[in-house]
Amino acid sequence: MRGNNFVAFLTVQGFFLGLAFAVLKAQSATDILTYTLLITIFFYLFSHIIIAMYYRTYVAKKSYFPKAGHERELDHFIREIEKREILIDQEYDMSGTQNIISASATETTEKAA
Repeated sequence: MRGNNFVAFLTVQGFFLGLAFAVLKAQSATDILTYTLLITIFFYLFSHIIIAMYYRTYVAKKSYFPKAGHERELDHFIREIEKREILIDQEYDMSGTQNIISASATETTEKAA
């Protein structure tokens, strides 16, 4: 529901509640008018307070999270992890090659002995 519609809805509710209360409690026509206006104004201001709190909490939370910045950082981290995986794979391949070379060297030295 849009804010303007909410204000109008609560203001009309306040008017009719104020009119009902004024008819029950008032002694003169000016009392009816006074009660109706005061209760209507109260509901009008109350609706604005509710909308202000709604926008303060709900709309502010929506724009608070910097999604684009987080996505950029996550993409950067993914690229760094991929680079490190490549380095680890290369190191693993080199150590495997060194193990093969050292194993063949020990075989050669054992045969020579």
